[in-house]
Amino acid sequence: MTQIATVNYHVHKPERQSFELDAGGIIGNLVSPELAPKQMAVRDVRSFDAGLSFQEHSVGFATFPTNVQCFNDGSDWQDAYDKEISKLLRTEIGAQEIILFDHTVRADDPDADRKPARNVHSDYSADGAQQRLIDILGEERAAEWSKGHYAFINTWRPIGAAINSAPLGFIRPTSVADDDWILLDLIYPDRMGQIMGVAENPEHDWFYMSKMTPDEVAFFNIFDNRGLPSVAHSALDMVEDPKVQTVRRSIESRTLVRYAA
Repeated sequence: MTQIATVNYHVHKPERQSFELDAGGIIGNLVSPELAPKQMAVRDVRSFDAGLSFQEHSVGFATFPTNVQCFNDGSDWQDAYDKEISKLLRTEIGAQEIILFDHTVRADDPDADRKPARNVHSDYSADGAQQRLIDILGEERAAEWSKGHYAFINTWRPIGAAINSAPLGFIRPTSVADDDWILLDLIYPDRMGQIMGVAENPEHDWFYMSKMTPDEVAFFNIFDNRGLPSVAHSALDMVEDPKVQTVRRSIESRTLVRYAA
């Protein structure tokens, strides 16, 4: 089944572009570069998932219920959830060592501190991934990991109800041209990073999983030092059923993983 969704592509510019997060010290205040909305056909993996593999598409989906009932602002749930996500990644992609370093709860609500990311992107450039590796592990341990096979993998799960609006969509990596990627600075109050935005290309092959439930998880590759492609992704501006009024809520967990040599 194919749907039509609006996605916000980045735009090539002669100057370097950037995002500024929590700009002016205001939590949730985001200053964004120029974006170009475009309607794209999006395929539902529930109708073609027999051909979907993590090694080919840099994305996988799994039914993997959680015992965590409330992802609130406290940290009481994080240890239990970290163990669940670690088990998922060992089972699904064969990761041997997993470090969870960030959880982001998003809500499609004007008053939310973190809203769905409505720009086509991947979370790290090659330099940004290397710097994040050092940030997490320190210089010495990062040098050790760099000798082997490591990757940054994100996981994404709906919270509270099935996703009816703004689902997470992905572009098949082989449909993205090298010059579609745009290097962007990411400016936090306390540090700098780099991500990769994506410019419009009619050849992009978009896909998503319809009506994902809190028992389902997407896991996707952000950077792999042995060459598995980073997957471009974005929240999709679309609605499954206009009669359903639930707010889209999700948790995205960022991980650093090491594979067997």
